[in-house]
Amino acid sequence: MSRRLPRFLKSVFWEYDFRKLTWPESRHTVIGRVLSAGQWRHIQWLRSQVSDEELRAWIMERRGRMLTPRQLTYWQLVLDLPAKTVKAWLDSPERRVWDQRSTDGGGDELSR
Repeated sequence: MSRRLPRFLKSVFWEYDFRKLTWPESRHTVIGRVLSAGQWRHIQWLRSQVSDEELRAWIMERRGRMLTPRQLTYWQLVLDLPAKTVKAWLDSPERRVWDQRSTDGGGDELSR
């Protein structure tokens, strides 16, 4: 059964037509955006909807893409992701552009 997302998540989806996002149909988009740009209350909501196993699988399938090194390290600890795997992702050349962008003055919400 499809349902609309809670209104307090709207600020996380600024470039989307929020009315068209539904749970669970938009779950991969919602997971990615909340993990990468959500505030603590958004993350708490997400964790009430999705199991740790699903979050772990989502991050593993994407090799940590969309997450800053700080965010990825946080989720490594919380979700017990393999440290060697996360380190390999963070050391990979294809992450350099993303990681450089994320350290050029942009902060992440986990630090707020």
